[in-house]
Amino acid sequence: LILRTNLNKGRLTTGERESMRVLITGTARGIGRACALRYLEAGHEVIGFDIRESSISSDRYTHYMVDITGELPGIEGVEILVNNAGVQEGGNEIDVNLKGTIAVTEKYAITPDIHSVVFMASSSASNGAEFPLYAASKGGILAYMKNVALRVAQYGATCNSISAGGVLTELNRHIIENPHLIQQCLDETLLHKWA
Repeated sequence: LILRTNLNKGRLTTGERESMRVLITGTARGIGRACALRYLEAGHEVIGFDIRESSISSDRYTHYMVDITGELPGIEGVEILVNNAGVQEGGNEIDVNLKGTIAVTEKYAITPDIHSVVFMASSSASNGAEFPLYAASKGGILAYMKNVALRVAQYGATCNSISAGGVLTELNRHIIENPHLIQQCLDETLLHKWA
């Protein structure tokens, strides 16, 4: 739950829950869908981007079928950005995971309205495991997150990344259903389980 503190605009509202404008990429399934549902449950307005249609139904949810590597819609007043969209393999990991995420962040987050930017990185960004382009793209996300943190600090905003490790989502089905790959991933996980 995000509590809003805004010293730059002359008011301090910690402890109050306010509805905020949240943009989440990759909301058709998995982590992005779960994030969107949680923010909606907390009473926030959510804008979702995905290349697929969404099954989320709420009067506070607006879905755009958007490829983040292409033209992005004109949306103003984003207060929370969750960069979640990504691919694991297929040859366009750098374009989607890194360049697309940079394009979204530059367009919507580097503004006085922003309060929080979150990047879904990966444990692969630190340990180099899994697929080469995927690991490189997520490593780039970590470096870029630090750059964004320096630039949004002037607005009193925070910027963080999450490296969750293995998550039981549709995107990981090819690993989950392969006994050799799932064992390999579990062996790289300290708790020997996935989220």
